[in-house]
Amino acid sequence: MRSIPDAILDVVTQTTEAATAADTQDTQARRKRRIHRAWFVAAVTFVTIIGAAAFRSLPGLLIDPLHEEFGWSRGTISAAVSVNLALYGLTAPFAAALMDRFGIRKVVAVALTVIAIGSGLTYWMTAAWQLMLCWGLLVGLGSGSMALAFAATVTNRWFTERRGLVTGILTAASASGQLIFLPVLSWMVDKHDWRPAAVTVALAALAVVPFVWLLLRDHPADVGLKPYGAKEFVPKPPPATGAARRAVRVLFDAARTGPFWLLAGTFAICGASTNGLIQTHFVPAAHDHHMPVQAAASLLAVIGVFDVVGTIASGWFTDRYEARRLLAVYYALRGISLLFLPMLLAPSVRPPMIFFIVFYGLDWVATVPPTVALCREHYGEDSAIVFGWVLASHQVGAALVAFLGGVARDVFGSYDVVWYASGALCAAAALMALVIRRRPAPALAVA
Repeated sequence: MRSIPDAILDVVTQTTEAATAADTQDTQARRKRRIHRAWFVAAVTFVTIIGAAAFRSLPGLLIDPLHEEFGWSRGTISAAVSVNLALYGLTAPFAAALMDRFGIRKVVAVALTVIAIGSGLTYWMTAAWQLMLCWGLLVGLGSGSMALAFAATVTNRWFTERRGLVTGILTAASASGQLIFLPVLSWMVDKHDWRPAAVTVALAALAVVPFVWLLLRDHPADVGLKPYGAKEFVPKPPPATGAARRAVRVLFDAARTGPFWLLAGTFAICGASTNGLIQTHFVPAAHDHHMPVQAAASLLAVIGVFDVVGTIASGWFTDRYEARRLLAVYYALRGISLLFLPMLLAPSVRPPMIFFIVFYGLDWVATVPPTVALCREHYGEDSAIVFGWVLASHQVGAALVAFLGGVARDVFGSYDVVWYASGALCAAAALMALVIRRRPAPALAVA
């Protein structure tokens, strides 16, 4: 027969164990309810890309003012923009590798500082080579390190689920920045001068640096967390040495595969029909038809509004539907819309033009989430660097059309031939997207 003290001890022990179990369940429930740190990292990345997006809003606004003040041809000014766009893409794969070596925070903070220096120095420029150096080289290198490979790296590290949605949200950040800055910058250029606009770009880039340094984290393991949606803890990989060699090696490996060339080709046409064409030449083309500069810039800002909606929706679709078919639809519709644009340009903004702007905004970078998904599907852990190279082709296409568009305007006196040629290229991109084969699922091992 047990003693009374032993019975009391058993009751106390059982009560303590029950309380401990209840506390554990309560703690687990609170952890489940708590917002995962990955979403805060995504939010900081979103704000960072918005702050750096000011430089994306300015090139199309500079062509006419620089032509009038310095007498430079549109081809010369467009050449500097094309250098910027090309470096924006060519720097991206090396930046993705540098992020694996030195961390996201350091690379992005340095990139923002370089953007600020390059944009700020344009205030004192007096020769075309200085435009090439400041806006072409410095801003191009800095912006390349802030390219979409940055968003892809953050998504790959911090998320296992909802990757398509997060990619869409971060891609839309650039459009949000355009929405915020473009009306302000166009007002500055129209009412004052292009120089205050350049300084505004520099200050916007510098303002984001503290957010990056204090709030951004390189990997979930840095704060003892699993990636969002992961079932197991993922240790932080050691710094990858030889960033340049790795970027080049990944390029050579990917270049041996068919999907890489199809993705690079379609994305080059994407860049040609967006950054190279509409973002660079829409404002001067509308001005050719006597539309006020601020009205044309406001239309580009509206593209930014609907770009946010379209890109996030595309990310949602990418999580649910086949990526290559989405790409084919996006490119086909974009090409059709470009064929109608020459008939829509007029001194005033009419309903058909508004319809074009809304539609083009929805389709602007809706191509990014399915392209990232296809890179991830075919290239796994190297997908961020592969996407960096695919993005390089995007910017090379943008650079070519930015330059050739200016030359065509000088030669033909209008942009009509550029609109039609870009529409035909988009049709070709739709066919290329359909050719991309799905990667077969790995065979399950038989016991």
